[in-house]
Amino acid sequence: MKPDVIIVGAGFAGAVIAERYANDSNKNVLIIEKRNHIGGNMFDYIDDNGVRYHEYGPHIFHTNSKDVVDYLSKFTEWYPYEHRVLGVIEGKKVPIPFNLTSIEKCFDTEKAERLKEVLVEAYGMDTKVPILRLKENENEEVKELADFIYENVFKYYTMKQWGLTPEEIDPGVTARVPVLVGRDDRYFQDKYQCMPKNGYTAIFENMLASEKIEIMLNTDAHEHLRVDLECNKVFYDEEEFTGPVIFTGAVDDLLNYQFGDLSYRSLDFDKQSHKGTYQEAATVNYPTPAEINGFTRITEYKLLMDTYPSDKTTIAVEYPLAYNRHSDKGNIPYYPIFTEEDKKKYESYCDKIKDISNLHLLGRLADYKYYNMDQIVARALMVYNKIK
Repeated sequence: MKPDVIIVGAGFAGAVIAERYANDSNKNVLIIEKRNHIGGNMFDYIDDNGVRYHEYGPHIFHTNSKDVVDYLSKFTEWYPYEHRVLGVIEGKKVPIPFNLTSIEKCFDTEKAERLKEVLVEAYGMDTKVPILRLKENENEEVKELADFIYENVFKYYTMKQWGLTPEEIDPGVTARVPVLVGRDDRYFQDKYQCMPKNGYTAIFENMLASEKIEIMLNTDAHEHLRVDLECNKVFYDEEEFTGPVIFTGAVDDLLNYQFGDLSYRSLDFDKQSHKGTYQEAATVNYPTPAEINGFTRITEYKLLMDTYPSDKTTIAVEYPLAYNRHSDKGNIPYYPIFTEEDKKKYESYCDKIKDISNLHLLGRLADYKYYNMDQIVARALMVYNKIK
């Protein structure tokens, strides 16, 4: 099949674009994927314990976009799921995001009542307050609470997760897990919260089922694609390709690292089997210093399921580490690190390819941005409608 469209990567960014081109535009689509499976980091499967295991860490679907839900519902049924997270603070497991219930668990009754009253008065009930904003409050008791939360919830977790202090991280990152002035103990407050009935991999299988879509697995895009920066053209198997090329991988890899490596954080998962049920919630965070717990969180995957085995379970202990594409561990880029140096480096890469009119960047790595699943689906649909 001669392709009309070439897509690099079979995660949500690539799969949504591929599905739209095949089923909406009736185009022949070639997907080049370096892994041995589709689905990107959403890849999951039923393991030997009967647990649906997420190979690259837990993926919880949540969104306020009805359009995204309606689109994905063409490829899956759902079951309702509201994610709850506990965090270990001074030996106690308290709700995360830190909320009024967390205050009650961490302080004596008299102090807890006073702190709750001051917080509600300052910010109102059922509001979200980024930790850095809370630290700027002039009330001494709010400052004291902010310092406690900062030290016990954000500081060490952030240092382990990013290898940086919270002050060195883009404020958009620390704002992702705010302090909640209220009693809603759900990790997300989005309108739609659910999980795909047959898992994420099944979504991709259904999405990419068209006969007009060809998928090359275990294939490095460099084996077939070449970007010529002198003539601003893309070549497929050494022939000029004039159709749309959607690249969802790392842009520094696309241009052979000519401006140096972009910075990412990676993850390593210690997958374990246990009897019965391991912990009280699907995810328990460990915002403790690295010398106490080198990991950031433990996820018990059966607790993400609608029905699950009672006699055994599967957990993953999550260790953040520096990304190194040459290493046996940490060679998967998970999270872009948004330093000013990396932003400038990324802009240099984008500037190099801006005149290649049929080459389009799309995805967490290609856009060098942190996207949730619903955000990348929405962006992929938007990009398709723009370039089709």
